[in-house]
Formats: sequence, structure tokens, C-alpha cells
Amino acid sequence: MMVQKKTTRATGFGRVLIAIYAILALAATARSVYQIIEQFHEAPLAYSLSALSGLVYIVATIALVVPGRRSYAVAWATITFELVGVLFVGLMSIVDPSVFVPSSKYAHSDHSTVWSYFGIGYGFVPLLLPIVGMIWLRYTRPGGPHATAQAEAGRSGRAVGA
Repeated sequence: MMVQKKTTRATGFGRVLIAIYAILALAATARSVYQIIEQFHEAPLAYSLSALSGLVYIVATIALVVPGRRSYAVAWATITFELVGVLFVGLMSIVDPSVFVPSSKYAHSDHSTVWSYFGIGYGFVPLLLPIVGMIWLRYTRPGGPHATAQAEAGRSGRAVGA
């Protein structure tokens, strides 16, 4: 009988992290589709950033699920990009919010993105998630102590730490 190996990123806490990424991917993508269809002319940059954030969350979710070094590298790149995006958009939405709304005609409307004001509309999850994701990736790096312990436990049929 052949035993299938699980990626350490998709076990335990990793499952919760992946679920949060999947929910955020769905929320950000749905929000951006609505914004682009209904209001794109009001704030094209803001709504394009919403679409980009949705794409980033989709790629990060897939990269966290798929085992292997390549997916691990993609997860790192995506989550790093996500953190930079949240910090940049969050800072710009405080320093100069007019960047996201080109016309004062629409200034009264809410043109927030998922990353606006560091993700305040999502309970700051967009700010915290990449930090937690990076810690998790560091903890579960291929060939790292956690991955090695899990692989050995899988071969012996016992739980890690048992």
C-alpha cells in the first residue's frame, strides 16, 4: 500500500490559514467584479487594485495547498507581494486618498479596496494575514525541522511529538 504524503502547509494550523486565504480570495474577487461592472468609471485604480488583491489571494491559496518547493516559492512571492501591497495601499489611502478617486465628483462615495486603510473594512485581516502566512511558511519550509519531523512521523505511523 502506497502512503500519500501531505504537504506540511496543509495540515493543522495550515488548514485554517488556507481557509482564511480562500475566503478572502472569494470576497476580494466578488467585490472587485461588482466594482468593475458597476462603478469602474468612478475609481479605475481602486477597483483594479481590488481585482489584483483577489488574484493575489487566489494564487496564494493555491500555492499554500499544492505541495512542493516550487509552490512554496510561489507562496512566499505572493504573500510578500500581498504584504507590500497592503502596506503601500494602506499608507496611500491615509496620506493621499485622492490617488484612488480621480474626480471630486465621486469623492463622496466609498471607493475602498480590500487593502485600503490596511484592510480596515475586513477587520485588518489583510494586514495580519501575510505576516501570519510568512511565519507559517518559515515554520513549514521544505527540509526544515517541522517538515522533517512530520515526514519521519509519517513513515513510522506516529504523530509528530509523540
